[in-house]
Amino acid sequence: MKKTIFITGASSGIGKATSLLFASKGWNVIATMRSPEKETELSLLNEILLLEADVTDIKSISMAIEQGINKFGQIDVLLNNAGYGQQGIFEAVSHEKIRQQFEVNVFGLMETTRAILPHFRSKKTGTIINITSGVGRVTVPLVSIYAASKFAVEGFSESLSYELESQNIKVKIVEPGYIATPFYQRAKSEFAFDPQLEDYQKFQGDMSTLFTSFESMETAVAEDVAATVFLAATDGTHQLRYVIGPDLQPMIDLRTQGSDQQYIEAMRGQFMPEGFKE
Repeated sequence: MKKTIFITGASSGIGKATSLLFASKGWNVIATMRSPEKETELSLLNEILLLEADVTDIKSISMAIEQGINKFGQIDVLLNNAGYGQQGIFEAVSHEKIRQQFEVNVFGLMETTRAILPHFRSKKTGTIINITSGVGRVTVPLVSIYAASKFAVEGFSESLSYELESQNIKVKIVEPGYIATPFYQRAKSEFAFDPQLEDYQKFQGDMSTLFTSFESMETAVAEDVAATVFLAATDGTHQLRYVIGPDLQPMIDLRTQGSDQQYIEAMRGQFMPEGFKE
């Protein structure tokens, strides 16, 4: 029987690239998104079932899982990909935006995972792959809310991996660095800004200039992440984390190979204004 993957947030970027790759590898793909009627590329492939689902609406997720199983017989892999990145000075991010960030990135992921587990337990096998982010391991300014959500997913995934080993269900974490996708276009368009917070203006301007310079660096693309997701789904190992991108690995190495304070001081050297450095 052909294997089947269930993907959330498949309308663009990593989700779409992963849908196309798995279909090309002979898998059945259940590609979910909030507006499947707008999708024109994935809908052309017989291996892909497009379904409407919103991770903040557990009923829609449960219905999509049921429809996918009815269509293909079973689901072998869940890819929790849906999410977005709230950026901006913490004080400028509204209470509503903070809660929405966690509703999508954390609680939506958890509820989707909860919805698939009875099926995986009944089969005594399955793989859950969670897309996190480099900022779930190494943080930078202006993404405190997004980083908090990804740190939460990292902790949830690691703890859950121990629990689900008892059921022969694997949990994997894929950690991309900067990836040029519509994800970052949305993040820029929803950047939290409060003109009354004048104290931050110079710092925010300096950081915007610095981050713009990072965009010219060599980075991975959505297809690289999709290839890593395929590896995680098929390598048969108990490896938990998969790091993507030449920009991210050196920062993780800095965090893991020295003391915590050495890492913090190195990061401050990059992101703190000259007048505040010791």
